[in-house]
Amino acid sequence: MTPASVKVDQAYYDKELARLQVELVKQQEYIRAKGLRVVVLFEGRDAAGKGGAIQRITEAVNPRATRVVALTAPTEHERTQWYFQRYVAHLPAAGEMVLFDRSWYNRAGVEHVMGFCTDEEYREFLRSVPALERMLVRSGIKIIKYWFSISDVEQERRFQDRLKNPAKRWKLSPMDLEARNRWVDFSRAKDELFAATDIPEAPWWVVEAEVKKRARLNVITHLLAQVPYEDLTPRPPKLPPRPAPAEGYVRPPREIQHLVPDVVP
Repeated sequence: MTPASVKVDQAYYDKELARLQVELVKQQEYIRAKGLRVVVLFEGRDAAGKGGAIQRITEAVNPRATRVVALTAPTEHERTQWYFQRYVAHLPAAGEMVLFDRSWYNRAGVEHVMGFCTDEEYREFLRSVPALERMLVRSGIKIIKYWFSISDVEQERRFQDRLKNPAKRWKLSPMDLEARNRWVDFSRAKDELFAATDIPEAPWWVVEAEVKKRARLNVITHLLAQVPYEDLTPRPPKLPPRPAPAEGYVRPPREIQHLVPDVVP
């Protein structure tokens, strides 16, 4: 058993996650104060845990400054655009961090393996991405790329869990089921993607995601280190005494309002 496959103690996980989320708030305030622009890409196989990691990163931060972008399949109109056009529209302004739950790398993964793009479009993508990312970095955007890695055995276990759990079944799409049959094809596509796009200006960071809780703590810790920050948390303001109730105001009786029923025992 490798260290990456060892389960995490729940008490430790809860305490460490709470600590890291406070640090994420500090980092966000630093990014806002310094006008930094940060892009974080989350890629990997279906059920690798990307969404859960993003959820833990964004739980405590201000959603106006840390945005999640999870685009659906392109429309007919978008298919006629420059491929990167709809992604560029979501790049951060000063003081923002944008988390892409899957990104422009869809072309090198799902689109390529499933035949949704031509071989020429795929090859052009691999040629274009390094140039695009270098241009973004020169413009002052920090790009952080994460690849969540799991085994076929663990992916199958998570797929089966989604089948049994009505609250998770929506996560299992027909595309996921087809991808399940093309494990080796996706492996080859990932190897080609890394060979073409693992550049010094924006390297790929592999997250061992066999254990979700371990992956979340590791990726948050790493993300905090990728954008060094100082604690610029504002001092808590002093709240003045509450004003006295306005004279002559009478609250309407509750009986005339539409109240949500209290069903909790």
